[in-house]
Amino acid sequence: MVDRQFEGAVAVVTGAGSGIGAATARELTARGAERVYLVDVSKETVDKVAATIPGAASLTVDVSDANQMAEAFETIVAESGRVDVVVHAAGVDDPVSKQWILEANESGEPVDVIGRLTDDMWRRVMAVNLDGTFHVLREAVRAMRGRGGGAIVTVGSSSAFDTLIGYPHYSASKAAVHALTQSVAKEVLPYGVRVNTVAPGPVDTGMAARTPAHLRAAMAAGPARGYASPEELADTILYLASPGAANVVGAVLLSNGGRFTV
Repeated sequence: MVDRQFEGAVAVVTGAGSGIGAATARELTARGAERVYLVDVSKETVDKVAATIPGAASLTVDVSDANQMAEAFETIVAESGRVDVVVHAAGVDDPVSKQWILEANESGEPVDVIGRLTDDMWRRVMAVNLDGTFHVLREAVRAMRGRGGGAIVTVGSSSAFDTLIGYPHYSASKAAVHALTQSVAKEVLPYGVRVNTVAPGPVDTGMAARTPAHLRAAMAAGPARGYASPEELADTILYLASPGAANVVGAVLLSNGGRFTV
């Protein structure tokens, strides 16, 4: 039954202090997970979410830091003996670039981000979105291999396909997340580890709230559904992590309300 499909599971959710990660952590517990570890860079927010989930534990971790990620999984395996499900929802956007996009729209001038994009701005997005995904995948596989396998779901983005004007670093980081996830999926299948990614379109999270109003309106316009809720994305993610998706490996599952297909 779908309501107990993660009965007894030990799960790890990154980016669990808000948005998609928090919704996924709550739903894992609702569907029978025995223990859910909430991982986030913000101690205040992740502790607050964990306090609302029976039996949950919180860990303050920067996913871009390889040592912190390794220590987190070592702690989890030492406490629980195994990891069955990992959902990697941690990620960042770039509020400065979004502000430049807004200013261009208001002035009627063409967008100029690439000419002003600094190395530090590029590296921050890549460090969290791409390097962080690598760190999580590596530690998740190490934890699952030899312990019965498991399911891993990463969160990419539809912007890897439908690239956004003025957002080259974000789109590039998410396209790389898709390729990384698919490559790892093929490699680790013999170990009983199943890996997939979901590529959301617009989702009503704190990150989306920083999107300029004209872009939010454009994303909500037309026949597509517009902004999804974090809970809707959690449903999609947990389908990929569930036994019902046993034959789904290395997929990039679009969840964008019909904005486009590939």
